[in-house]
Amino acid sequence: MSPVSLALLVLLLPLAAAGFIACFLRRRGGAASFLSIAVAAVIAVGAFALALGGNRFEAATEWLRLGDFAFSLGFKFDDLAALMLVIVGIVGLCVHVFSAGYMHDDASRGRYFAGLSIFMFSMIGIVLADNLFMMFIFWELVGFSSWLLINHWFGKPAAAAASKKAFITNRVGDFGFLLGIVMCYWLRGTVNLSELGAQGAAGHALFSRAIPLLLFCGAVGKSAQIPLHVWLPDAMEGPTPVSALIHAATMVAAGIYMLCRIEVLMVPDALTVILWVGAATALYAALCAFTQRDIKKVLAYSTISQLGYMVAAFGLGSVRGIDERGEVVVVAAGVGAAMFHLTTHAFFKALLFLGSGSVIHGCHGEQDVFRMGGLASRMKFTFATFTIGVGAIIGLPLLAGFYSKDAILALAYANNRGAFAVLALTAVLTGIYMLRLWLVTFFGAPRSEAAGAAHEGGFALGAPLAVLAVLAAVGGYFGLHPGAFSGAFAGVFSLVHEAAGAAATVILATSIGILLAAAGIAFAVYRPAKVSAAGDAVEASAPGLFAALVALKESFDRVYDYYIRKIQQRLAMLLNFIDIIGLAGLLIRGGAGLVGMVGLGARALHVGKLSSYVYWFLAGVVVLWLFASGVL
Repeated sequence: MSPVSLALLVLLLPLAAAGFIACFLRRRGGAASFLSIAVAAVIAVGAFALALGGNRFEAATEWLRLGDFAFSLGFKFDDLAALMLVIVGIVGLCVHVFSAGYMHDDASRGRYFAGLSIFMFSMIGIVLADNLFMMFIFWELVGFSSWLLINHWFGKPAAAAASKKAFITNRVGDFGFLLGIVMCYWLRGTVNLSELGAQGAAGHALFSRAIPLLLFCGAVGKSAQIPLHVWLPDAMEGPTPVSALIHAATMVAAGIYMLCRIEVLMVPDALTVILWVGAATALYAALCAFTQRDIKKVLAYSTISQLGYMVAAFGLGSVRGIDERGEVVVVAAGVGAAMFHLTTHAFFKALLFLGSGSVIHGCHGEQDVFRMGGLASRMKFTFATFTIGVGAIIGLPLLAGFYSKDAILALAYANNRGAFAVLALTAVLTGIYMLRLWLVTFFGAPRSEAAGAAHEGGFALGAPLAVLAVLAAVGGYFGLHPGAFSGAFAGVFSLVHEAAGAAATVILATSIGILLAAAGIAFAVYRPAKVSAAGDAVEASAPGLFAALVALKESFDRVYDYYIRKIQQRLAMLLNFIDIIGLAGLLIRGGAGLVGMVGLGARALHVGKLSSYVYWFLAGVVVLWLFASGVL
C-alpha cells in the first residue's frame, strides 16, 4: 500500500469501529474497538520506523471551493507526526486493553468503546492534518469525544457538570484558536503548514504577535493552562481509563503538538508570553496538588503542572548549539525539549493513571488516598509499576522523566534564569506531592475496610501496566527516542549533554538536589507513622498554610462563578429584555402591527360600492387642486 493509503487506513479504522459498534454492538463493542486500534498502533509503529529512515510525505486533495477560497484535506507525515502517532497508538492500545477489564461489568460499555474509537479517530486526524482548518475540525471532534467520555456515567450529577464545564471551557480557548486561523488565512493567504513554514514569521508587527497568541489560545484550553485549566481536575469524574488516555497522554498533549506545528510563526514577544504562562501554570498546579485527597485529582493537577513544563519549554525557543564541525548553529531546542517531555510524560502519566485505576478497582471504588494504606503488600505488581511511574515523574536518574526534565532545565538555564528558578522549584514540589501520594497510598496499615480487602485485577489490568512501566523506564534513552531526527529535534540532546559544557554539571547537581530535597521533606512529613485517615498532616500541623493552598486552588472557580452570576447572567437578562421588548416587541411585532393597520385601512377603501368610490374620487380631485394651487 502507498503511504497515503496507510495514513487513510490508520485514520478511518477507529471511525469504522465506532460506526460498527453503534449499529451492531451497542451492548459490548470492546473487540471491534480493540481490533481497530491494534491495527492502527501496528501501522503507527511501522510508520515511526520509516520516519527514522527518512521517509516523509505530504498529500492533499481539494474538498471545497468558494470563489478564491479553497479548502483542502490532506496528510503531513514528518518527524513530528511520526512521534505523536506512535504515542497515540501505543497509549491508546494500552488503554483499550485496560478498559476491557476495568469496564467489564459496565452496562454501557458499548457506548464507552464507541466513544474511545471516535476519540482515536479525532486525535489521529489532528496528528496527520496538513493545514490549520483541517486540524481545527478534528480539534473540535476531540472536544466532542472528550465530553462524551467524561459524561459516560451521566446519571451522576458531578459527571454531567464536569462534562459541560470541560466543553464550555474548551470552547472559550477554541474561539481564540479559530480567530487566529482566520487571521492567518486573511493575512497570509494560506493555512497549509508547509506553506506557512516557507513564509516564516515575517509581517506586520502587530499581526505577527496576534496570530501566534490567538493560536496559542487553543492550546491554553486544550492543554489546561492558566486561566482555562479549571476543567481538567473536574474531568476526573469520567472512567479512569478515559483519564489516562484523554487527560494525561493524548488530548491534553494536542495543544503542545499544535504549538510545535506552528513554531515557525512564533516571534520573541509571543514566546515570552507562552513561556511565563507555562511556568506560572506549572508552579500553580504543583501547589494545588497538595490539597487533594482523591488519587485521580492529585494526578490531574500533576498533569496540569507537567503540561505547564512543556509549554514553558516551547516558550524558551531556540538556543545556540555546536555542530559536529565545531560551528555555532541555531537550534529549535524548545520544540525538541517540549516534545521529548511530552513523550516521556505520556508513558509515565498513563502508567500512573492506569495504576490509580488498578488501585481504585482493587479497593472497590475507594479513591481517597487517606483511606488506603498498606497496598504495597496486597497489590505488589501495581505497587512495583506505580513506583516506576513515580520515579519517572520526579526525575529519578536513569528513568525517562530524568532526561526530559533535564532537557527543559538545561534550556531554561541557557535562556532564562528566572524561568529556570521557577521550574526548579516546581520540580521540588512535584517530588514532594508525588512521594506524598506514593507513601500515603501504599505504606502503613490499611486505613479502611476497602484497603484491607484490596486485591490485584486480572491480566487485562496488569498487562498495560507492564508495557507502560517498561516505556517509562527506558523511554528517555536517546537511542530509542527520535532525537536523531532532523529538523525540530536536532540538537536538543547535544544541547543538554555536549554543547551545555559547564552548565551540564549545574543541571545535574540541580536535579540531584531537587530529588534529595523532595525526598527528605516528603519522608519527614508523610512517613506512615504520621498518616491517618483523618487527613493531611500539613492540614493538622499548619492549618493556615493548608487553607491558603485550598484558597489558591479554588480562586479561579470563585472568580468564574462570580463572573457568571453577577456579570454574565445580568448581561444575558439585559440582552433578553432588549430582544423581547425592543427587537421582538417594538421592532418586529410593532412593525408587523403597523403594517397590519395600514392593510386594514387600505382594505376599508375597497368596499365594492360605486357611490363610495365617487366620494373618494372627489376628495382626490380636491387634494390634487390644492397641491396644484400651491396650498399644499
